[in-house]
Amino acid sequence: MRLTLPRPRSLAGQLFAMQAVLLAVVVAGYALFSYVSDRGQAEEAAGRQATAVARSVADSPSVRSAIRSPDPTAELQPYALRIMRDTDVDFVTIMNPQGIRWTHPDPNQIGKRFLGNTAPALRGVTFTETYTGTLGPSVRAVTPVEDDDKRIVGLVSAGIRVEAISARVQDQVTALLGVAAGVLALGAIGTYVINARLRRHTHGMNATELSRMHAYHEAALHAVREGLLLLDGQYRVALINDGGRELLGVSGNVVGRPVAELELPPPLLGALLASEPRVDEVHLTAERVVVVNTSPVSGGERRGTIVTLRDVTELQSLMGELDSERGFTQALRSQAHEAANRLHTVVSLIELGRAEEAVDFATAELELAQALTDQVVAAVSEPVLAALLLGKTAQANERGVELVVSDDSRLDDGLLPPALSARDLVTVLGNLIDNAVDAAQGRAPARVTVTAYADATDLVLRVADTGPGVDPEHAGLVFQRGFSTKPAGPGGRGLGLALVHQTVHRHDGTLTVREAAGGGAEFEVRLPLRADAGTPTSAVAQGGEA
Repeated sequence: MRLTLPRPRSLAGQLFAMQAVLLAVVVAGYALFSYVSDRGQAEEAAGRQATAVARSVADSPSVRSAIRSPDPTAELQPYALRIMRDTDVDFVTIMNPQGIRWTHPDPNQIGKRFLGNTAPALRGVTFTETYTGTLGPSVRAVTPVEDDDKRIVGLVSAGIRVEAISARVQDQVTALLGVAAGVLALGAIGTYVINARLRRHTHGMNATELSRMHAYHEAALHAVREGLLLLDGQYRVALINDGGRELLGVSGNVVGRPVAELELPPPLLGALLASEPRVDEVHLTAERVVVVNTSPVSGGERRGTIVTLRDVTELQSLMGELDSERGFTQALRSQAHEAANRLHTVVSLIELGRAEEAVDFATAELELAQALTDQVVAAVSEPVLAALLLGKTAQANERGVELVVSDDSRLDDGLLPPALSARDLVTVLGNLIDNAVDAAQGRAPARVTVTAYADATDLVLRVADTGPGVDPEHAGLVFQRGFSTKPAGPGGRGLGLALVHQTVHRHDGTLTVREAAGGGAEFEVRLPLRADAGTPTSAVAQGGEA
């Protein structure tokens, strides 16, 4: 036989039971306190009432007169019974100074000795006490009866039985318990209604299940590599996971802070503050390329924004390498096409019997190509940059732009520190050359001049063109993601110079733009050559255009 353990009560059920028990304990405690307190007050009130009755009887002239008569009982007994009936006390006993009763509710007790303490009264003091007499426990007052000469000629005792006092208190407590029961019922109904609503919000889950779900939620939130950022209606950070901190480059406790205080790039900040959704927008942080998606949360009013972030730094790097390979392929295709034309020219000259002219033509072409290669390699012996310059020269030539390496260039192989990777140099120089060729194309003359050298502390890369130049008003904007003075193309604009700026910033370098000596724009990059300059965590490849 399998035992089935009862399912733990839901959180709402536990709260309901706890509140009901708490309310019941409070009501019971208050009822007990009221009973004890009311009983004490009732006994005090009974003592005062008995004292007042006893004093009024003792001060009555008719009582004094009856005491001096031959048969005091005959006159005092009817009087005492009438006083008992009118004042709602249980007994009024009038006795002589020796304690022999003249009156009593039970006629059989007349003539017998009073049961109780009379010594204080014989000294002229009125007092009260609780004593068990012939009628049971009672609260009684005893007072002396004095004649005109202040001699004590008798004693008067009036009392109320404890049973009668308890009956009065019980009536009060019964009424209190009735009110308490009503309050308990009303509280239980209110608690049930509130807990029913709570059960709907918690989907009937108990505290253990809620705790387990919270643990799963926290683990999943911080385990995913994608960044998650929740903003409230005032654009304050309500939640951010570990991936979001890493991708945005923020640290410390940022929950509750406005997102505008996180020192994010302006384009990225604009996307986070936008009221409309953003879908798959590419933005740059200080070290990464991220894809941003935003979705406003609304329920009749703006309640916040859900932001997801994906790291596409490596993807952008691969796309940049692919663009470079495409460029090299186009350059090789262009060179192959030109080589085929020249070869046909040489073959045609030989067929025409002009062998010497064919040899001279071929030799001149070989010398021109070799001279270009020798010029580039002599100026820049770093192999990756040399290959980049040769490929970009062919591309520029195909587009009608002359790309030259200045005589000031001198960059020996092995000079660059390991922290300054060849990929980052390709990102910087490749994007600057691409933008310069775009600017110079169609101008007269169409020329791009590249200068690369190293001084005592920095690697200097300078690219000048003969294009229209950069408006001084835009000098601070050309390095922002999305800014471009050219029409948007299929791949978008405004990413190339932003990637250059990101790479230079990561290596603690500087990037400036000014007017070139012969017109156009001149971009200059300075990257520190010290081994600890910049510690790139991920490379960003070239690609796109400014």
